[in-house]
Amino acid sequence: MFVLDSRLQQDTFVLGEFPLSRLLLSNDARYPWFILVPRREEVSEVFQLDADDQRALWGETALLAEVLKDAFKADKINIATLGNVVSQLHMHVIVRYRDDDAWPAPVWGRHPAKPYEQEQLSALRDRLQSVMPAQFQFGDV
Repeated sequence: MFVLDSRLQQDTFVLGEFPLSRLLLSNDARYPWFILVPRREEVSEVFQLDADDQRALWGETALLAEVLKDAFKADKINIATLGNVVSQLHMHVIVRYRDDDAWPAPVWGRHPAKPYEQEQLSALRDRLQSVMPAQFQFGDV
């Protein structure tokens, strides 16, 4: 049975589900920072997914990145899977701007997280609801 890593539970909001992956929002309002987590047990590396799931993960990642780039008018989209702190396989999809707090460096460990306020979460969710594809099912924030 799929169980979300406790660190991801603690540091994110669940936005909803793609066919393979749960979509999370990192609780750092400095960056629109999204995380896709394939709903598969005990997987820490992309190569541990079967070929269909690998294609699905990349498809969901690319689709999300394209939607976010347009919806947020991003200068750049950062995509990464590290797993050094949280071993559960997860894909970061981060909207970046040339004037954000960490540019041009990576966002990790650059500044303390700035938690979202409820109004910011609601506005972000509303923005996403107007642009997400039909195969995405929203959950509760």
